[in-house]
Amino acid sequence: MVDYALTLPTKSERQRCANTIVSIMGNMFPHLRDVPDFKHKLWDHLAIMAEYKLDIDYPYEIIPQKEGIAKPEPMAYPMKKIKYHHYGYLLESLTKKMEEMPDGPEREELAMMVACQMKKCLNGWNKDAMDDDKVASDLEAYTNGMVHLDKEKFQKVYDFYEKNQGGRYNVTNRNNTKKNKRKN
Repeated sequence: MVDYALTLPTKSERQRCANTIVSIMGNMFPHLRDVPDFKHKLWDHLAIMAEYKLDIDYPYEIIPQKEGIAKPEPMAYPMKKIKYHHYGYLLESLTKKMEEMPDGPEREELAMMVACQMKKCLNGWNKDAMDDDKVASDLEAYTNGMVHLDKEKFQKVYDFYEKNQGGRYNVTNRNNTKKNKRKN
């Protein structure tokens, strides 16, 4: 619409078009009408969108264009090589720690916790690909074959985890307890 307003031949037509554009902008965000200087900001935005080339009589003083302001440099984002993106960097770093741990009950417990989280991540990424065999093979690949997952034990642990740690059962129980409480 602003590009169209720039092509209009007479100043009165451009003025009428600019008034319409500002009123449409105001209607798009009615919740901002309580903001001080709402109309002034809309006219400023119109001038910015028109790159200060729209020749009309602005009802407010327009903020002048600042010259010499360059775009800021893009921020560096720490890119890390992740073997399986759907599991994320934290799970990968946990598996590296698990690989360094001595064999024992602590490593087995950590392996179960990591496998449960891997299954949840896989579920969020692609429900069709969610499979205990996939989780077990990915965990072995992460740890270079040092950790083997007992699938039967894992399934029991995962079911328990889902039931007690924030799965759908936990939400239902929390809702039921809220309903059962009486206000005095």
